[in-house]
Amino acid sequence: MAWITLILAGFCEVGLVIFLKLSDGFKRLWPSLGFILFGGLSFYLLSLSLVDLPIGTAYAIWTGIGSAGSVVVGMLFFKEPKDIKRILLILCIITGVVGLKLTA
Repeated sequence: MAWITLILAGFCEVGLVIFLKLSDGFKRLWPSLGFILFGGLSFYLLSLSLVDLPIGTAYAIWTGIGSAGSVVVGMLFFKEPKDIKRILLILCIITGVVGLKLTA
């Protein structure tokens, strides 16, 4: 269950980054509230997963999901570059996350 909680926390981190982008420097109310909601939920779920998982592994996976997910969302929805180097580097992050899961 801790792994599922950690993965959900990582997806919530992606949500907080999306809402941070949409908040326009916290000038827009609803995206700013979305940022607070997803940020709080992400940290709460991370804290729950840390009860059973090693902190280094959990934190690395949480940030890896957030990093890779944010780059993918940026490429799909915010017209960020989609070059092969970025895609290969995202795959490196995903490989590292999977490797940490397999060794934990």
